[in-house]
Amino acid sequence: MLRGFATISFYAADLEAAKTWYTELLGLEPYYQVPGYIEFRVDDHQHELGIIDARYAPAGATDGPAGSITYWHVDDLEAALDRLIALGAKEHQAIRKHGEGFVTASVIDPFGNVLGVMYNQHYLDMLAR
Repeated sequence: MLRGFATISFYAADLEAAKTWYTELLGLEPYYQVPGYIEFRVDDHQHELGIIDARYAPAGATDGPAGSITYWHVDDLEAALDRLIALGAKEHQAIRKHGEGFVTASVIDPFGNVLGVMYNQHYLDMLAR
């Protein structure tokens, strides 16, 4: 039934600042833009990261970090975490080992969204196949 995520959506009260920050982080411009929404294609599978103007957040949505965390594979977790913090993100969860080949950390971006990073051996094994 679930085959993989299609789009991760974050909210930002200042969409233009979020566009600038994520463009710097990802090293690429959004591929899709309409008023109130921008979208980047990211990673080996071109997954979509959408940033939505916070005015369009669903009723009852929190304006702070909450809910689940999506982890993006990174080849060098410490370097990725250092770069995120250098760009203005704040540590949410410190580096934590979950077993051989699985290490996570997360930050809160400048717009209040939780962004997870992970060294994930399964991801690398899958790419190698």
